[in-house]
Amino acid sequence: MPRNTNVRRSGLRRWLLICGLLAAVAAAYYYWNQPSTIEQGQQTTAEVFIGDIEENVTAQGKLEAKEYVDVGAQITGQLQKIYVDIGDNVTLGQLLAEIDPRVYAAKVQADEANIKNLQAQLAGQQAQIVFARQQFERNRELMKSKGVSEQDFQSSDFNLKKAIATADSLKAQIEQVQSTLIGNRTNLGYAKIFAPMDGTVVLRPARLGQTLNANQTTPTIMQLAKLDAMTVRAQVAEADVMRLKNDLPVYFSTLGSGERRWQGKVRQILPSPELINNVVLYNVLVDVDNRDRQLMTGMSTQMFFVLGRAEKVLLVPVAVLGARQPEQDNEKGRAYLVKQQVADAVQEKLVHVGLQNRRFAEIRDGVAAGDKLLVIQRHDEKNHAMSKSSHSSSSYSRP
Repeated sequence: MPRNTNVRRSGLRRWLLICGLLAAVAAAYYYWNQPSTIEQGQQTTAEVFIGDIEENVTAQGKLEAKEYVDVGAQITGQLQKIYVDIGDNVTLGQLLAEIDPRVYAAKVQADEANIKNLQAQLAGQQAQIVFARQQFERNRELMKSKGVSEQDFQSSDFNLKKAIATADSLKAQIEQVQSTLIGNRTNLGYAKIFAPMDGTVVLRPARLGQTLNANQTTPTIMQLAKLDAMTVRAQVAEADVMRLKNDLPVYFSTLGSGERRWQGKVRQILPSPELINNVVLYNVLVDVDNRDRQLMTGMSTQMFFVLGRAEKVLLVPVAVLGARQPEQDNEKGRAYLVKQQVADAVQEKLVHVGLQNRRFAEIRDGVAAGDKLLVIQRHDEKNHAMSKSSHSSSSYSRP
């Protein structure tokens, strides 16, 4: 009897094990073959609503004056006087600084004295020409009557020509010294430095008493800028720069500006890129009015290049957009599939998307305001649905 009892117990355990395995297989089969029921229970819906949307490209930028000039020294010498300071407003032609002029004034005086000396020599030589011509004319008349020898006649002819050549040489020397005098007078004029334009002194690296050496590089004494108009030099990634164009509207904010936004337009997209940390960036110049002088050079800006705006249109979160359907694109926009929940059923529909940013997309057909669309759960989101994101804020990308 004990032996039969053990056999029955062993058979019962085997039967229970087989039943458990069959139940597990059936559960797995049910799970994998009924995904819509499970996912619908987990997914959320988003309602189509009416609102405003803006599609833009963002970038970082730096402010600089639109028009500025570095005022330098064209001569070497000691900086003797500076008449303006940083922040002063100056006008065109205003005296800004002076370099010690004594060396250049001495050169001018020496040239003027040299010219006077040469002019005196020329006057004497011209008198010599008159005398030599008189001798030559007299000897030529005497030669007709053989009253003078051939040698004396030739000598008078030689003296006349020599006197004329000497006078011509003195004239050339005078022209040479006059040219030198013009240069030295110009350098003497450079000792006084005048404002080349209206503006504000924004930089003054030179100091009073400093010796400026203009032989190697032009030293900068100060920088003038027109602050009524500023330029933002924005650095745009190569993936976005092809979407920009001249005269595109732009707005930006600065650190500490609060809710204020400055408006501008794209003036120029520079063709040469900059490589920063292996990232290719293109400089885009944006002009902005600054007559209230709130913007200053060097300020950091957050740029928004407006690609398009639409008001009171149908909007949905980008998370509801399903598979892209490029073959269905038309003048209305890019085609996507979405899932609409109607009562307890789910219907797949084709919609065309117009403007789109990181959060919302403009729907131009296929659904109506108030319709409920299923939020598409991507595979990576499904696998990490219970994990916490390491980012402080959510971000959306184009599907």
